[in-house]
Amino acid sequence: MIVARVEADRVRSLAGVEFEPDPGLTVVIGPNGAGKTNLVEAIYFGLTSRSFRTSDRRDLIPFGTSYARCRVTVSGGMVDHKFMASASRSEGNRFTMDGARIEQSEAVLHRPMVTVFSPDRLELVKGPPAGRRAHVDSFVAARWPARAGVRSNFGRILAQRNALIARIANGQADSSQLSTWNVQFAESGAELAATRSDAVGELSERWTEAAEELGLEGPKSLGYRPGAALGRDEILAGLEERLENDLRLGRSSWGPHHDEIRLELDGRQLRRFGSQGQQRMGLLALLFAERASLLEAGGSAPLMLLDDVMSELDERRRERLVDRLLEGGQSIITAAEGELIPEREAIVRVAITGLTEAAEANGSETTGSETSS
Repeated sequence: MIVARVEADRVRSLAGVEFEPDPGLTVVIGPNGAGKTNLVEAIYFGLTSRSFRTSDRRDLIPFGTSYARCRVTVSGGMVDHKFMASASRSEGNRFTMDGARIEQSEAVLHRPMVTVFSPDRLELVKGPPAGRRAHVDSFVAARWPARAGVRSNFGRILAQRNALIARIANGQADSSQLSTWNVQFAESGAELAATRSDAVGELSERWTEAAEELGLEGPKSLGYRPGAALGRDEILAGLEERLENDLRLGRSSWGPHHDEIRLELDGRQLRRFGSQGQQRMGLLALLFAERASLLEAGGSAPLMLLDDVMSELDERRRERLVDRLLEGGQSIITAAEGELIPEREAIVRVAITGLTEAAEANGSETTGSETSS
């Protein structure tokens, strides 16, 4: 599956922008302020209904307007699907596929996985564990589509159990009512833990290889540290042992919602002890590990959105990065200077100077990308 067309209407600085990326590697080149990052964000928004830069989608709405909207056409060969994400100050958020509302757990079956590198996205490596859990769960949905709903199912049960715990703590319900939710929590938690363990096992060696190739020197590992026992019966017993603590806290204090995905270098966590350069390489290696896994499994390669990825890489790493991207799948890179992009015949270059000015692809004017900032 590839992104065939993007129509961004009032997404931050983008207004009436139409963009048709190449099925392989497209490089969007333009000065700072031309809208390159906003384009990457708009594509991500159109496919996921979320932003990788902010948790409040209203931030995407330009000042003086009432909504932000992006449409993305995904081509799967025989069938095309049109995704639309919108954020409104008055009507909230809306996400549709082919005109009908759709949940993310279903949408992932009809679009490529979307992976992002940007300076903001380094939080995935150096930030709290929740972001890494969500990222690995997205990979699970792409690698094993039948497991796409495992995360959301556990989240629903966790919310119900927490609500009941709060009522019990306030004297509004009896603790005997927890037994049903404990069983469901244990079953869904064991399933979620198994999917994460499988995912990290699938990615670990590939991450190490990619990190080595990108120049992350030293012993390194990608590991899964569960926040609870892995088996259904062990989780159930643990919940019963921790009931008093849960009631005191008013929430479930133990379970896969405390899992950690650890990226380590020289036996220490990258999130705490890695330099920014090492964290950048760790993130890129994770994205390439996911791509390699999906390609080897015969699935759809993820769409890779790489914003300002070249600026802090030396020439050798830039060469390696581009060669990796050209191995397969669709990628979009942004860069302020074309000289940072290694020369390859397979690369489609789109030069922009502003949101409404004509662009040039491979040195000639093109209407398909003319408003591609």
